Amino acid sequence: MIRTRASLRRPLAVLGAAFLGLTAAVAVAAPASAHHTTITATADCDGLTGERVITWTVENSERDKAATLKTVTADPSTPVNLAADTSKPLEGAVVPKGGSVQAVQRVPGDTASAKLTVYALWKKNGQDRTNEGSINLGGDKPCTPAPKCVDASKAKYSHTFDGPKGTATVKLDGDLPLCGDGKQHFTLVSYFAPRPQFATPQYVYGTPDSDWIGGTQTEIDLKVDIPDCHTQVDLIWGGTDEIIDPLVEGGKRYGNKKLGSKGTPGNRSTGPLGAYNGGDKSCTTPAATFASNCDGTVTVSLSNDGKISKYPVEFEVRGENGWSKKVTVEPGKADNDTVVPAENAGKVEVLVDGQVIEDGSYSWQRPEDCPLPTITTKADCENFTLTATNPEGGLPVKVVFTYGKETETRTVQPGDSETVTFKAGKEETALVVLPELELEMEAVYAPEGDCGGGGGGEEPGLPVTGAAAGGIAAGAVALLALGAVLFLMARRRRVRFTA
Repeated sequence: MIRTRASLRRPLAVLGAAFLGLTAAVAVAAPASAHHTTITATADCDGLTGERVITWTVENSERDKAATLKTVTADPSTPVNLAADTSKPLEGAVVPKGGSVQAVQRVPGDTASAKLTVYALWKKNGQDRTNEGSINLGGDKPCTPAPKCVDASKAKYSHTFDGPKGTATVKLDGDLPLCGDGKQHFTLVSYFAPRPQFATPQYVYGTPDSDWIGGTQTEIDLKVDIPDCHTQVDLIWGGTDEIIDPLVEGGKRYGNKKLGSKGTPGNRSTGPLGAYNGGDKSCTTPAATFASNCDGTVTVSLSNDGKISKYPVEFEVRGENGWSKKVTVEPGKADNDTVVPAENAGKVEVLVDGQVIEDGSYSWQRPEDCPLPTITTKADCENFTLTATNPEGGLPVKVVFTYGKETETRTVQPGDSETVTFKAGKEETALVVLPELELEMEAVYAPEGDCGGGGGGEEPGLPVTGAAAGGIAAGAVALLALGAVLFLMARRRRVRFTA
């Protein structure tokens, strides 16, 4: 019996067919289980509101079937609306075949992460799927809204400053006002100063100008008066309560409060340094007046009491022959104790800082009210005597007596007298000259009695009052009878009187 060997080809073929059928079934099922949505996101910051704006993209995996988004769940749970029409929610939207839709969600600016869960239905074949997507926001800086104002403690400014003119402006930088009721004061102040460079002490001049920036007022103009002398002008951070008066050695300073300084708060304003020192003369008012005295001395009155007098003045009073005296006069004060001796009073000068002050030169002049020397006469048949008397309190006076061909000169000290006696002769008059006083007189020799045609006698002289010559002559007769004394009161006038 011949047995035929069974072939393995058929059973293997059957087994292979069965395997292929199983594989086919899996392949068919696989597409059904592959239906899904892919969810991605990007985020931006809304500078106006301070919110993060998330743009979600939901993509359909199926190229031949549209997907309906039946349920949309967001975390944080804020609305998710279509980007194309923000009035409509993402939930219920249809994702086209092989396409995508975008939706926008707004979340707080400090949100660290967000997640979107979508349940989609493919109605064509009844497939559905739930998918989710997320975005990490923690790596970004928190989103904050753009400020609507600037805090006064952080505001920046810019300024202009003109120290010599005493003007300044301050302006808030940017377009935003200070927040709320916030205000920032600035002050412009000028000083009296002892020198054109920084030095102390300094005293506030006039009224400082202070104003503030706040609310709708974003720029201010400041102006102060400047003294007509050495000065300092400062533009400072703060109100009038920040003003230092006076500025003294070892005392407070403005430092970085001056706008434009390198440190705070002054460096919060951009512009030139708000400080000026200058002026071309001292803040003093040196003045001098002079008074001649009958004894030849000059009294010098020194004062320092003008509008800008804020510092002591050291005067130097100089006279002839090397005489000098230094006197310090405090502001608002005067000194009347300087007397230049007669021998030095021919030329007097008052100096400050080595320069003669305005109207500071003077020469002694005889006061009009000084008592003048007097001349008395005595005449007899033998002699003609003339006596010059110089009152106390005046200067020595030179008297020149001339009778005939004889001349005698005497210097009469104050409070003293000098007498000259001439031998009586034929001349009827004697000439008396006081050259320093520019006075000259004629004394008539008229002895009483008969001196061989004449006689002797003693008569006092005639007072000279400066009246008209006719009046003097008339008065002479009466005064001779009364025994009056001759007073010299005229200048460059020859007066004739009888002895």
